Amino acid sequence: MRGGPSDRFGRHLKDLRISVTDRCNFRCRYCMPREVFGNDFPFLERGGIMSFEEIDRLAGIFIDLGVEKIRLTGGEPLLRKNLADLVSMLSMRDVEIAMTTNGVLLPRHAPALSAAGLDRVTVSLDAIDESTFASITDSGHTVASVIAGIEAAESVGLGPIKINTVVKKNLNEDEILDLVERFSNRNIAIRFIEYMDVGTTNGWSMGEVVTAEEIRAIIGINEQIAPDKKSDVAKRYRLAKGGEVGIISSVTEPFCGDCTRARLSADGRLFTCLFSSKGTDLLTMMRDGLTDVEIAEAIEMTWGNREDRYSELRSEQVTASNRIEMSFIGG
Repeated sequence: MRGGPSDRFGRHLKDLRISVTDRCNFRCRYCMPREVFGNDFPFLERGGIMSFEEIDRLAGIFIDLGVEKIRLTGGEPLLRKNLADLVSMLSMRDVEIAMTTNGVLLPRHAPALSAAGLDRVTVSLDAIDESTFASITDSGHTVASVIAGIEAAESVGLGPIKINTVVKKNLNEDEILDLVERFSNRNIAIRFIEYMDVGTTNGWSMGEVVTAEEIRAIIGINEQIAPDKKSDVAKRYRLAKGGEVGIISSVTEPFCGDCTRARLSADGRLFTCLFSSKGTDLLTMMRDGLTDVEIAEAIEMTWGNREDRYSELRSEQVTASNRIEMSFIGG
């Protein structure tokens, strides 16, 4: 049944983001600040995380319900051992497979991922300047290691590659033009993302948001390119010297009305919004012996009751205190 179940606003389920781990080798301030996600943080135990076989089974159910694209996320998905084995399993199904990564482990894993059937990657890179990058990621890794990962992905055909850059005021807005200059003349699409109030640990405030309008002004762009799909989250703009950039403006120009994305956490809970506070536990259903039909019915019911449009309502409601962290269900 391609096309997917419909929620209360007529939005069909078409895209699924699957977190394969809640762990990451970066400690970005806007996502996993070290003072919260330190050595004593209670990350999921191995038995509480979906196995590859469980992920593949759930993916098959979602695909039968109409999902057309799966994106593997984390945490950092490449920290999950033997991830290419999962990609190989998913590649047997009628679905596009993408992955979002910080890139530093791609030189080691890109060849196997490509051979297994991964279609493309999106790499997170918030600065070209090494000192700015270090202050953001708090990881000990370097820009050079991310660039090496991008080049490794390019060399094995994991493209077109996209780069995601979260822009935060007084931190990295002066990196925007350097990033555009570095990548716009290659077959790499760079996308700038407004700093979002995901989770509860990043201390978000509206005053730290560099708006889409400000980003467009910094780059000097205004000619918008028609989207490939209505549900595309990035608005694309043509550069004067050729090439394009994208801007994801979920804070100031929200796009909830076209959202077709569901998210599976590493422990098998279905979330219907990036800003959700609770999920439907599909993993327990599987382990308790429910059939695919019964699980599909639970997914359809969860999606059918969906009325999420957090970004459109942001200014009208009190910010939730128990939203799930972005590191747990991917960006």
